[in-house]
Amino acid sequence: MVLAALPYRTFDIERHAVPKELVLHLVAAMVAMLCLRRVTTLHLSRIDLWLLGYLGLSVVAALLATNWWLSGRALAISLSGSALFWSARSLGRVGLGRPLIVALAGAVILGALTALLQAYGLGSSLASLSRAPGGTFGNRNFMAHLVGLGLPTVILCALEARRRSHFVIWTVGMGVVCAALVLSRSRAAWLGCAAGLLFLGVNGLLAGLGRDRELRRRGSWLALALGLGVGLALILPNALDWRSDSPYLDSLRDVANYKEGSGRGRLIQYRNTMLLMGAHPLFGTGPGNWPVEYPRFVPKTDPSLDRDDGMTANPWPSSDWMAFASERGLPAFLLLLGVIGGLFFSKWRWWRADPDRGRDLAALTALAVLLIATVEGVFDAVLLLPAPTLVVWTILGALAPLSPSRRALTLTRGQRTGLLAAVGLLGASFTLRSTLQIRAMSAYSNDWSQSALERAARLDPGSYRIQIMLAESYVRRGGCQKVRAQAEAARRLFPNAPEPRRLLEACGK
Repeated sequence: MVLAALPYRTFDIERHAVPKELVLHLVAAMVAMLCLRRVTTLHLSRIDLWLLGYLGLSVVAALLATNWWLSGRALAISLSGSALFWSARSLGRVGLGRPLIVALAGAVILGALTALLQAYGLGSSLASLSRAPGGTFGNRNFMAHLVGLGLPTVILCALEARRRSHFVIWTVGMGVVCAALVLSRSRAAWLGCAAGLLFLGVNGLLAGLGRDRELRRRGSWLALALGLGVGLALILPNALDWRSDSPYLDSLRDVANYKEGSGRGRLIQYRNTMLLMGAHPLFGTGPGNWPVEYPRFVPKTDPSLDRDDGMTANPWPSSDWMAFASERGLPAFLLLLGVIGGLFFSKWRWWRADPDRGRDLAALTALAVLLIATVEGVFDAVLLLPAPTLVVWTILGALAPLSPSRRALTLTRGQRTGLLAAVGLLGASFTLRSTLQIRAMSAYSNDWSQSALERAARLDPGSYRIQIMLAESYVRRGGCQKVRAQAEAARRLFPNAPEPRRLLEACGK
């Protein structure tokens, strides 16, 4: 997941997002089928029922959406994330939760390393130059979100390391992660990590973890690694081209600035997104359809719009929670809040009831990850993206307590076969969709001819960018009939976008 990226710079966001979606869907489908193949009874807790209700309403919202391609893509991320949550919980039941957490923590450190390599001049065609240091994530905020979410698992692995050499590795990894977070200048990640570390520290002290000599010693080394990582990131010269003489101090000062800059832009966007929610209260605009409908509700001077093409500058709003509420509808959003609240309180009860809290830190780690995801999601798109979806839902599943079952469903052999077939079919369709998107990007990027662009449009008919590029190429050739066909295809994807309208008017329609 961390290393999945493509070198096609024409598709600057998609070349990092789509390969990661491919990994997410492939892994989710495979592990779900492996976990389901011998299941005879499904035990559903209240949280599971709420999550199923949320997914069911999301499916209805997707069917009612304007742009089915976007809604299917966003829905697929939600379904794959839920499959990973349930599968990771099954693995946790048989003692495989901790090895899974170790693998995830290692991946988080690897992601931070890709950002540091870019920050210190070791560039790659897989890294984006415009939002450095994003490493193989393409955007420094995306990298920081994932690294911040994985920070508690790195701490857990260090505190529970059985060998001194392993503890040294995790401690060095702690410094790497903290350095990447500082260099990212991601205020959402900074706030989320500050909340998570404060939560870990206060609850650890209240639970008496400081009385354990070994834990106290390891905690001191981790604190030192944190300080060194932050200090070296601030002192060592890097290849990042910041406009300010004091970029990190400026970012720190602007954390709570809502009167100007991106803070003011977020408040305007949140206010206008609430208008969107009021117009679609029951099922929302459809998963992933916020950028389709948002321009209809705002003036052209809205800071979230790109002044060149009149569309939203980003394909997601600057908040997970605004996106879920406006795209899925209020009933689905309330169910999702129930899932998050239920997970938080179940893990909190597990932590408080554990008689040996000084050694079992799994619940506290899961709580910190959930808190960081909640805080980051207030200010940026996090769980809307594939990499954080894989990491967060897998951690929450692997470190989840066994919630009391509210309903037990006994599966016959035929029902289990049908369930396996459904999971396999969905996984295959999601994987095929991502594969075709990758092939479309490759077809155009490796051969900029007219025929290559037409082939890319056939492979990925849901790509607004490819449809518009093809229509503009027809304009240059003077073929109005083909221009109208492509402009109509683009307008069906984004009815409120001005560019398809302009192309159609130029051809007399």
